Amino acid sequence: MKQEIIANCSPDETRVAVIEDDKLTEIGIERKESEKIVGNIYKGKVENVLPGISSAFVNIGLEKNAYLYISDVVSQSLDDDKKNNNHSVNRPIDQLIKKGDIMLVQIAKEAIGTKGVKISMDISLPGRFLVYLPYQSTVGISKNIEDEGERKRLKDLIDSFRPKHGGFIARTESEGIEERDMKREIRYLCRLWENIQKRAQTAPPATLVHKDLGLVFQTVRDILSEDTKVFIIDSKDETEQVRDFVQMISPELVDRIQHFESKTPIFTAFNVETELQNLLSSRISLPSGGTIIIQEAESLCAIDVNTGKFTGKESQEETVTQTNIEAAKEIARQIRMRNIGGIVVIDFIDMRKARNRQKVTEALYQATSRDRAKIKILPITRLGLVEMTRERKRESMLSTLCQPCGECKGTGMVLSDESLFIRVKKEVRQMTYGRAEGKLSIVFHPTMVPYFQERKEELVRAFRRDFTLEADGTLRHDDYRIVWE
Repeated sequence: MKQEIIANCSPDETRVAVIEDDKLTEIGIERKESEKIVGNIYKGKVENVLPGISSAFVNIGLEKNAYLYISDVVSQSLDDDKKNNNHSVNRPIDQLIKKGDIMLVQIAKEAIGTKGVKISMDISLPGRFLVYLPYQSTVGISKNIEDEGERKRLKDLIDSFRPKHGGFIARTESEGIEERDMKREIRYLCRLWENIQKRAQTAPPATLVHKDLGLVFQTVRDILSEDTKVFIIDSKDETEQVRDFVQMISPELVDRIQHFESKTPIFTAFNVETELQNLLSSRISLPSGGTIIIQEAESLCAIDVNTGKFTGKESQEETVTQTNIEAAKEIARQIRMRNIGGIVVIDFIDMRKARNRQKVTEALYQATSRDRAKIKILPITRLGLVEMTRERKRESMLSTLCQPCGECKGTGMVLSDESLFIRVKKEVRQMTYGRAEGKLSIVFHPTMVPYFQERKEELVRAFRRDFTLEADGTLRHDDYRIVWE
């Protein structure tokens, strides 16, 4: 895989695009007015404990209280040797924490819709190769590292340098790490935790004590690897800061960090801007001529696959299978690029043969394997439906870039011209029934006036009186005003 990372930094927003094999696969946007807060650590105060839903609400200084579920409650006493892995799900939450308790909490999920942020007491500090868990004791190795010899080597290395308290998880990037790099990473994470604790001791409740890395630096930490051909940034200051950061965590990759110097905007130069515009479209065309329709709702996302004009040279079954496989690859890219989370239902084109349905499922599995979010895919049904879930930690790109339409109130639909015509006809007839005198005028949005002008004679006969048509650009497309004087 050839990977390129492109960063566009401006006073209003920072955008980072990940391009794999010359295709945009991931996009992140961080705006000054709505900075990402997942990973931030706060000194919180428990405001309310609700045993009925095994949850508590904690004031961390945000507009809404944060939500703490019982499975995210752990002992934060470093003197308690029995604290390790103590999620205490077998005890009621009101026996674990009380109203007024002060605790360190970390944001696990951003607020979505009307829900507040989700928090956890089980703090985790991710580094380049490791994740430090101050309130745990176990050592875990990423399941993506399959070689048993390497897994044992990593565990032994961590045990050699780990502090008295705390556990670690070796990330996929740690495979093949040298001893000096492991030691340096553990030292860095432990020093970071010590600084967080010092700030927490003097900070008042409901305040931020640690801010997670910004978008560009998170990309360095989580994505930059040997697979990355180049990481190009259009800000000179940011380039220098990133180089210093990479020098500290992965010095062998410093030469991959480059400054983009051109009058052409960096996203335009790499054709990313065009792809961003396409993110707002619900219809995606496939190279074969088929199409994908993506409809995002609050609780799930529905994706429909159509053959379009593609007929193929084989049988209908083979044509359908080929289109579905092509769609599976593109769907995996789209949900990652659009950051679609939660439940996703894909309606593939019906296939009669079980082996072809299996081919499509395998293609979807393989295409989603590069996605950093946790994904679960259920077997395809005889009707061609696939149910899958994708981890959601922040809003989708559609929610980030858009807001509900003032015309359609977020439904995506407005009254058809014919429906509006019938509605107006009924209302005017009811209003003027039995009234012989009076001047009638109907006001529409300018785009609707020609439609009604063409049908004015029909309305005059129905109303049994003449009337005037007027335009008002402040009205919605399917709105109108009837004036009777």
